[in-house]
Amino acid sequence: MINLVGKLQDIQEEFGYLKREKLEEIARELKIPLARIFSLSTFYRSFSLTPPAEHSITVCTGTACFVKGAGHIVESITRGLGINPGETTSDNKFKLETVNCLGACALAPLVTIDGDYHGNMTPQKIIKVINLYR
Repeated sequence: MINLVGKLQDIQEEFGYLKREKLEEIARELKIPLARIFSLSTFYRSFSLTPPAEHSITVCTGTACFVKGAGHIVESITRGLGINPGETTSDNKFKLETVNCLGACALAPLVTIDGDYHGNMTPQKIIKVINLYR
């Protein structure tokens, strides 16, 4: 099993996700049913079966951010991009995630896009910021 996890990590690192063709190769090579590999691939959150989006949006929903309106920011992004947390736009341009804490409560509510911090966000500001990444 450790050998399989290591192989999956290598594929994830190389391509940014687990390509089905590569999983099929591993199944043949290790003589493991493809369903078992998919089961393991979906068990660990660090693995993805879909290609990464061009831009990753992360909204902090920790206590400080939540109290200052993070939920409204998530709603604004959801309406603006037509996706829910955990989803990617159909053009693969944006992926939306929420996390419990980004560790920068003084900037609440906080959104990161591709690792860049955008603090003191509002539902209106976040749409303007996202448009800069289009």
